Amino acid sequence: MFEAVQPGVSYPALEEKVLEFWKQHSTFQRSLELRQGSPTYVFYEGPPTANGKPGVHHVQARAYKDLFPRYKTMRGYQVPRKAGWDCHGLPVEIEVEKKLGFSGKKAIEDYGVGPFNQQCRESVMEYEGLWRQMTERIGYWVDLDQAYMTMSNEFVESCWWSLKELWNKELLYLGYKVVPYCAKDGTPLSSHEVGLGYKEVRDPSIFVRFPLIDSPLGENASLLVLTTTPWTLPGNVAAAVHPNLQYVAREHEGEVLVVAESLVDKLLGEGQERGRWSGQELQGWRYRAPYDFFQVAERGHRVIAADFVTAEDGTGIVHIAPAFGADDLQAGKAHGMPVVHSVDASGHFLPEVEFLAGTWFKDADPEVIRDLKERKLLFKRQDYVHSYPHCWRCRNPLMYYATDSWFIANTRLKDRLIEKNQEIDWHPPHIQQGRYGDWLNNLVGWALSRTRYWGTPLPIWICQNGECGHKDCIGSYQELAQRSLTPLDPTAAGFDPHRPAIDEIELQCSKCQGRMKRVPDVIDCWYDSGSMPFAQLHYPFENKELFEKSFPADFICEGLDQTRGWFNSLHQLGVMLFDRIAYKTVICHGLVLDGQGEKMSKSRGNVVNPWEVIAEHGADSLRWYLYASAPPEI
Repeated sequence: MFEAVQPGVSYPALEEKVLEFWKQHSTFQRSLELRQGSPTYVFYEGPPTANGKPGVHHVQARAYKDLFPRYKTMRGYQVPRKAGWDCHGLPVEIEVEKKLGFSGKKAIEDYGVGPFNQQCRESVMEYEGLWRQMTERIGYWVDLDQAYMTMSNEFVESCWWSLKELWNKELLYLGYKVVPYCAKDGTPLSSHEVGLGYKEVRDPSIFVRFPLIDSPLGENASLLVLTTTPWTLPGNVAAAVHPNLQYVAREHEGEVLVVAESLVDKLLGEGQERGRWSGQELQGWRYRAPYDFFQVAERGHRVIAADFVTAEDGTGIVHIAPAFGADDLQAGKAHGMPVVHSVDASGHFLPEVEFLAGTWFKDADPEVIRDLKERKLLFKRQDYVHSYPHCWRCRNPLMYYATDSWFIANTRLKDRLIEKNQEIDWHPPHIQQGRYGDWLNNLVGWALSRTRYWGTPLPIWICQNGECGHKDCIGSYQELAQRSLTPLDPTAAGFDPHRPAIDEIELQCSKCQGRMKRVPDVIDCWYDSGSMPFAQLHYPFENKELFEKSFPADFICEGLDQTRGWFNSLHQLGVMLFDRIAYKTVICHGLVLDGQGEKMSKSRGNVVNPWEVIAEHGADSLRWYLYASAPPEI
């Protein structure tokens, strides 16, 4: 088959000869053709983003994704292998911002959403050639010429169809909730995105006096309240106690402090008791808040009861800032408390908060602590180390922030998601009940919408007639054209379903015949990736039979970080749309780390160039090392 290998020829050089032979004889294509009519082994390719250079950690996944399809081919199966590219989302936007030399939503809008999205479109495939070279050099057989792209019109339309299906099942809704929010990027994140970006940090924990007003304790008496987020104190509206806990007022160094009975000795030591009450009895007591920049004292700044309060640590009294905590928002709503946004959507304090105006929220803690100390409201400070969520792309700390957002009510199918997970063959097996099982057990609503620019547009239109306000979800381009107030041909070469063109299309309201405008949001790019089993085939608009034959996949494989990423979105959409698992067997391999023990990724800039390794040792050696050094079953 090959000419004799001359003495001294390196192994990498020999590999090049094999690759050239495969190319000349179309060996991959022939392997598919020879298996026509044989049983099919279904493999899904998880889509990478080609707007950065591939690293050695990409070789790891691709090595596994090549190994098993080859084996199954040798066992007599036909194994189609369609490549794919992830084209939407913040990763692309951030790269374009860097290229253009600006940052932030205002800068994007000043530049123009249209030109910006065109730059995103061009950036997506900037390094496609390098990815192709790497893929071919490591011997990964996959069809790159017929690859699916999540930004294609066909893919987007299939996503719209799926969203309409969720809409019809009443699983898609607009909610006002506290969501994980990246103030730097100006958009909410889903819980599975949050899971990708935790960092260990040191933060202050402070005990604060909330002086009581007109209480039975008279002058110089305070609630003692713990907060681990001092910057949220300008947004305080209430102090929460547990209705069934006992609370004690005790004298301490010339003042009277109220804390949970079980914590009083630990916090205050010995002292004369001045009274005791249940949390229920404390309800309605008023206090002077550390700050009242927003003049909410008439409606708020009183004690309320909430079942989530505990006396295991802290003081048994919780500071309530509904704009910055899910429990806080729920408790505030239950007691008619206002929602005070002391920080704007960019993460900076509003002008009303005079001593912090314009300050980045995470930089405010020292200033708040200094101010409280000067006003003798600070009882004690102690620092603690904990894991805090950061944006998985821009690496800035997240802010929990109350805002309108579109959600998928996946929690309504929580039991079914858990049940169907038992049908999946996980490798390593402990992921099923461990990392992923725990995730499903603690499932929260999927925050779907993103207030960004480059992504699959959320296909929801709202009637602009205030008395009507009807909402519709559009599930196809044909439906869009039929409802459009201006002539629209989705089959025309220039039709683009992305922003800003899609924002200009107004529909006729089916209820009042008024004008409907699209909500300005795009969707979570993880929804795109989870849609790939049907969207890569433009299902259900075509290829219905092919989809049925290729769903679920027999095999998928990616790194551990995809447990709550692609693996999760595939599973959730498979169950919500089809009541079926999306994949039968999954290999969840470990991560390649850098010298500091950090995960390698394009966004961190700590990627090892695989070409250097291949040039010296060859692709086979690299692949074998990646198989043997950290097999997923260990």
